[in-house]
Amino acid sequence: MAMEQSELRRRPWASQADSEVLSEAELEEIPRAFSSPVALPHPSRCSCAAAKSLLFRFLPILSWLPRYPVRDWLLGDIVSGFSVGIMHLPQVTLLPSLLCLGLAYALLAGVPPVTGLYSSFYPVFLYFLFGTSRHISVGPFAVISVMIGSVTGSLMPDSNFMDPVNGTNETVLNEARRDSARVELVATLTILVGVFQMALGMLQFGFVVTYLSEPLVRGYTTAAAVQVLVSQLKYVFGVEVAEQSGPLSMFAVSRICTKLPQTNVGALVTSLIAMAAILAVKLLSAKFASKLPMPIPIELITIIVSTGISYGAGLKAKFGISVVGDIPSGMKPPVAPNVSYFGQVVGNAFAIAVVGYAICISLGKIFALKHGYKVNSNQELIALGICNFVGGFFQCFSISCSMSRTLVQETTGGNSQVAGVIASLVILVTILKIGQLFQDLPKAILAAIIIVNLKGMFKQFTDIRTLWRSNRIDLLIWLVTFVATLLLNLDMGLGVSVAFALLTVIFRTQMPRYSILGQVSNTDIYRDVGEYNKEIPGVKIFRSSATVYFANAELYAEALKEKSGINVDYLIGRKKKALKKQKKQQEKDKKEEAKKKKVHLCQMFPSGLEPQASSTPKAFNEPTLESLGLKKPDLHSLILDFTPINFVDTVCIKILKNIFRDFQEIEVDVFLVGCHGKEASKLGRSKAVDPPFDSKSSLQEDVSCRTEIPICPPLEQSQVLASGFTFLCLLFSSPHHTSLSC
Repeated sequence: MAMEQSELRRRPWASQADSEVLSEAELEEIPRAFSSPVALPHPSRCSCAAAKSLLFRFLPILSWLPRYPVRDWLLGDIVSGFSVGIMHLPQVTLLPSLLCLGLAYALLAGVPPVTGLYSSFYPVFLYFLFGTSRHISVGPFAVISVMIGSVTGSLMPDSNFMDPVNGTNETVLNEARRDSARVELVATLTILVGVFQMALGMLQFGFVVTYLSEPLVRGYTTAAAVQVLVSQLKYVFGVEVAEQSGPLSMFAVSRICTKLPQTNVGALVTSLIAMAAILAVKLLSAKFASKLPMPIPIELITIIVSTGISYGAGLKAKFGISVVGDIPSGMKPPVAPNVSYFGQVVGNAFAIAVVGYAICISLGKIFALKHGYKVNSNQELIALGICNFVGGFFQCFSISCSMSRTLVQETTGGNSQVAGVIASLVILVTILKIGQLFQDLPKAILAAIIIVNLKGMFKQFTDIRTLWRSNRIDLLIWLVTFVATLLLNLDMGLGVSVAFALLTVIFRTQMPRYSILGQVSNTDIYRDVGEYNKEIPGVKIFRSSATVYFANAELYAEALKEKSGINVDYLIGRKKKALKKQKKQQEKDKKEEAKKKKVHLCQMFPSGLEPQASSTPKAFNEPTLESLGLKKPDLHSLILDFTPINFVDTVCIKILKNIFRDFQEIEVDVFLVGCHGKEASKLGRSKAVDPPFDSKSSLQEDVSCRTEIPICPPLEQSQVLASGFTFLCLLFSSPHHTSLSC
């Protein structure tokens, strides 16, 4: 006995398997969960514990920093921090991304280069306090930068800042005035992005990115990469091209082609040499990655060398090569936003908020899964919102994160956001002391760095081949997203892409797969008869692969009638004609009979006295198909498999009523199988049948009385509905097979 109890303790499911099986009537006697009020602690009550929990959730650093394993993690975080500050990885890099590409991404955003350095410092430090991911590296990102650039190009084009030259009809661009106006606009946009992200996070709307599927995001970033490439061509060729943004702005490449005869050969040669050198070193670094202690910082080397050559050879003065220009040193005080811009950039701000968060949370979850911890999606949204909101006051532009920076931080030993803080200190030193040394850096070099680091995004074109083989609906989403983003610009392209992706879901529910199920031999499993061609004689089991609701309810009824193999409408029409003909014949016979009876009565009662007619009506039995001379269908029972149905609406209920009515007309019983509890209750409350659910009736007795289908016990039972026809709910033991044996 003791051994058996020990075995049961080791196998807890054994006692459950041997437990008593209750009948449906006995189950009804058991009180439902929470049927009586239970005193539960109110989650919103104020207490020290609740306040502490809220504080720790809002400031995750308070929970992990006191437990920070200094001996195990500090050295790795220091090495990783410096590596993230000065190293790169193919795709986008860090002091190429937090320094060099901080400058380059400012170029994409259409703001002064120092703004990129600010955006690489403040947000990183703030994310250290509020973020929940230990490995992602936040900062400027190409897609976000080009989205910002489209805003600055449309609202603050160069043509608005042209000053006339004294004594001539020519005009010259006032870069100082333009940069000042654009910084104010971008800072306001960034603050609004932060407001959106914080509001969504506090409202627990972290799930909003679930509407951005992977094909959509990859098609979107690929189109953004093409736009980035086009935007950098003017620096590669050294030509002046008027900025254009908004729909059809991609056709700016045609204007660049018309300016090719004016190409600055010095800028073109400089950019080509830089691209060749960077690409060659990247390939070598990837090939010998296992032998190198860290990737070669080719972007940093390229910037240092090109800046030195530009300064020593006077490339700007001799060859007219455009350079970065003044990079002020030191930090700037916070500046209030210009709220008058809010109405103009609200749509762009929401798009940037969603895209930036989608990229961050997807990368955060990837590395959290890899290292065995969880990322709070709503807190991540709040953290990014704080980074953008506070950063906007300090002339930052909106930030996100990139895979390559995150990989640098992880592969070089980073275990926490301490590595990000150390990287931000490298940027702080650059802002305070080193930034002004890059004033002679050619813009063609920055364009070359950006173009080469787009290689990873351009590899996403291979998704077309992969999706063609795996899922062509996802391929269509990818292509529509790509084309819409190219033609309509990044903000409108995102809206069109999300709308189209949601429409594909609706279309797929409108055109589900309808099938007749057959029984697999010697099993109680039911599959499509196309695979297992063994139908139950006289019974058809109909299944839809999608839920039935207003968008596809009519199609469901049509497919059911088609799959049943019975021309239901034709048979009902013939029955009505036969009934009408029979009724006419009965009326005619009745009149003739009454006439004969009257003559007979007159002969029997010449005085005119007639006996009173009986007031008791004769019982009326509705004629059957056979009595009407119509062929009865071979089908006597139709089972609707409702296992895939998640919900029912009023249109679905109406269609079900019509289905039951039509098949009852042709003497076919209809049953519902696999109807979930809540939906079964909803059907009962809707008075789809009368009387409502009878929870005390015996399922086996009811089915045995009303159908010719033998039911083999035991069965998992539900409730029975009956009103001239039987409305039956059975529960399948799993979504893939039934427990019904016929």
